[in-house]
Amino acid sequence: MTELIAFTGQPLDRADHLRRDESALAQLRRDDALLLSLDGLAPDNAGEGGLHWMPLDQAASDAELVFLGLLGGRAAFAAVPDKGDPDPAFTRRKTWDAIAQLPARDIAIYGAARSLIDWHARHRFCAQCGHGTTPAKGGWQRDCASCGASHFPRTDPVAIMLVEYRDADGVKLLLGRQERFPPRSYSALAGFVEPGESFEEAAVREVFEETGVRMRDVEYIGCQPWPFPSQLMIGCIGTADSLDLRIDYQEIEDARWFSFAEVAEAVAQRADSTSFVPPPSQAIADYMLRWWVEREAKR
Repeated sequence: MTELIAFTGQPLDRADHLRRDESALAQLRRDDALLLSLDGLAPDNAGEGGLHWMPLDQAASDAELVFLGLLGGRAAFAAVPDKGDPDPAFTRRKTWDAIAQLPARDIAIYGAARSLIDWHARHRFCAQCGHGTTPAKGGWQRDCASCGASHFPRTDPVAIMLVEYRDADGVKLLLGRQERFPPRSYSALAGFVEPGESFEEAAVREVFEETGVRMRDVEYIGCQPWPFPSQLMIGCIGTADSLDLRIDYQEIEDARWFSFAEVAEAVAQRADSTSFVPPPSQAIADYMLRWWVEREAKR
């Protein structure tokens, strides 16, 4: 598959050399700069379905501004909201409805902007001494004047994995669901990479912890920046030697093995599928399922 995964294909030139140059940033703010219009942390779509940009001089005088990069040669900024978003992504129906109307390049811009300004809203105080911090390096850093510590936007790596089992009867795929998922929805298993782990090790551990299945031969599929709040979803696939399940119901609500025919139907029919409902199209898990179906169909 050659299609872009949602939130990738970033059109912004991040222009790191300009972040460090305060005089250059000041000049950019005066030179017909753009301000990304947001409704809190949700996209504020223009009438034609793309992101809405305004002249930078419409920003509030006391707003903390983050330099996103250069867009078509013009400097693009976003303003930090009063507070971050403590709620999980699935609760943000307004955000998802707006994202569904955006072209791919705007989804990538929005994802980067949301992650960055949400981080600023959550990190106004120094984790080392507790004093207030201020933006630096165009908004890609926060500094503490009290203890001298510098803080940087973080991205949390998450392993998200397909597990397949093959025998003489064909191939099956292991998928799971959380209690918060919509009815009949199943997706790839996933979990955060812990300190001291590779993503392959995290994938093996998470599959075993959640389902009791031992996975081996982990292979990389692709990755996706996920701005809720700021994660990197690392997609992979591995092989199981047994269909036996021992589900940890404190971690997930259910896990099941699905046949190729069931997965292919879900991918093709979406909500009308009789087997299960696949993940939203913006999620890498949906891309991974379609990638798997396409690969298996060619075998």
